[in-house]
Amino acid sequence: MRPPIERLRKKVQKENLWFFILCLLEKRGMYAFKIRNAIKEEFGFLSGNVTAYKVLYLLERGRYVKKTIDGNKTYYRITGKGKDQLKMARKFFVEMEKL
Repeated sequence: MRPPIERLRKKVQKENLWFFILCLLEKRGMYAFKIRNAIKEEFGFLSGNVTAYKVLYLLERGRYVKKTIDGNKTYYRITGKGKDQLKMARKFFVEMEKL
């Protein structure tokens, strides 16, 4: 049996990829294809390529990020709405830590 912390880590990282993507985009705008490697460098885990693109698509659809096309590259930036969600998520994590 795997230790419970491994399951928790996997659930938080993989199923809440939007949080990590918004954290990256809060620091700087980024090309879509660089996000996966930036997640590995910043947070120590690797998401699937398709997964990161799907999350970006959903974030854009919800207006949490904005994309611009530069030739054949897609560049993403966080929006004010995305910053609000990130702020609420951080507050949630702080509250959870108090338990």
